[in-house]
Amino acid sequence: MTESVPSQPHQPKPQGRPETDDAPDDRAPALLLSGARLGDGRVVDVRLSGGRIEAVGTAGSLAAPDATGGTRVDLAGYLLLPAPAEPHAHLDSALTADCPGPPSEAQQDVQRRVTEAALLQLGHGATALRTHVRVGDLRGLTALEAVLESRRALRGLVELTAVAMPRVLTGMAGAEGLAVLRDAVKTGAGVVGGYPDLDPDPTGYVEAVLGVAAEFGCAVDLHTEGGDPARLARLAAMAGGLRPGVTIGPCTGLAALPREAAERAAARLAAAGISVACLPQGGCGALAGSASSGYAPGVARLLRAAGVRVTAGGGALRDAANPVGRGDPLEAAFLLASYGECGAQAAYEAVSGRAREVLGLPEVRVEAGFPAELLAVRGQRIDAVLSLGYSRIVIHRGRVVSRTSAVREYADCATTAALDLPRQSRSGGTPA
Repeated sequence: MTESVPSQPHQPKPQGRPETDDAPDDRAPALLLSGARLGDGRVVDVRLSGGRIEAVGTAGSLAAPDATGGTRVDLAGYLLLPAPAEPHAHLDSALTADCPGPPSEAQQDVQRRVTEAALLQLGHGATALRTHVRVGDLRGLTALEAVLESRRALRGLVELTAVAMPRVLTGMAGAEGLAVLRDAVKTGAGVVGGYPDLDPDPTGYVEAVLGVAAEFGCAVDLHTEGGDPARLARLAAMAGGLRPGVTIGPCTGLAALPREAAERAAARLAAAGISVACLPQGGCGALAGSASSGYAPGVARLLRAAGVRVTAGGGALRDAANPVGRGDPLEAAFLLASYGECGAQAAYEAVSGRAREVLGLPEVRVEAGFPAELLAVRGQRIDAVLSLGYSRIVIHRGRVVSRTSAVREYADCATTAALDLPRQSRSGGTPA
């Protein structure tokens, strides 16, 4: 395998562009991806220009852009896919599992954690991230401001959107939380959300969040276990038809309900157009003050059967809720498939196409005219890359923004040589 990619240091972008600007970058140089395998088995060349896919042709049919200052990347042995997205992260609390005491809430420390965690997830392939950020109480907007600083610094590498999550929105204490939520949106939070299960009046909490969302034209993303079918029914009745959309998750409580009650709840969510972000890599219990019980197999299958748009996120990334969380979309897809929730192709779609829909991002296909948000993974088939897809090349806005290269070698062995078993090569040739 040979690669020729220009040096692209991680540097902050100028701050003159809008915070929500996710349009393709017209300044991105031309890039030719040669010899890539697509999900349908075709081997193609893909030319990128101006942040979009300009052309797709059979292997060897597209000219290299070297003469115009562009770059060629040899993707022989790689599967080229629409890039995944992360619909449910908690970057402000990420990477704190080994802290000897409570993690620092200082803005600089939070910003460092958010930036490092976002780059880790970018390295896995996620070119867009939605992170839930705690606001209010003693921390005020400190964590949100840290996330927004990271977003500015990471512009051009990864799209980062913040969900403002106050703790209480009803009763005497709720007035302050509601004011903080409005301030969070004015400061730059792109989505309103929260944890209604922690409020003394969960229905009132949801009503308050929906009111702020309607006031500012924001999407809604609520963290709930979804174990009370009556609450879910009220949520569906209140949120149905709200644009730009409502997402809830992880909804592990559905697994504890009687089958008929769970199916009715899922049907109501589907009828209301509410999306669900499952967390197959584990819990997301930082807001509740304790580790979650983890993923409940069968929930995604139940929701998909009812017609609910289901995506999958990483949730906790090495924090108190999941000290070994990885934040890897391919692992989330692998777990969905291994739990029997769906096939490998549908599992990857849950972390790519469905995730982008939930985040309100444009569709990506490996076809001319679509955004150049792509992930190349060493492997031949989608099921294989979900199992062993270590080497990855990530493309955002038409340029390579991350590369991970893994080489596995074995000691010389007459048996393996005689059987001609597949091996990965360090350079040249096509990886097995």
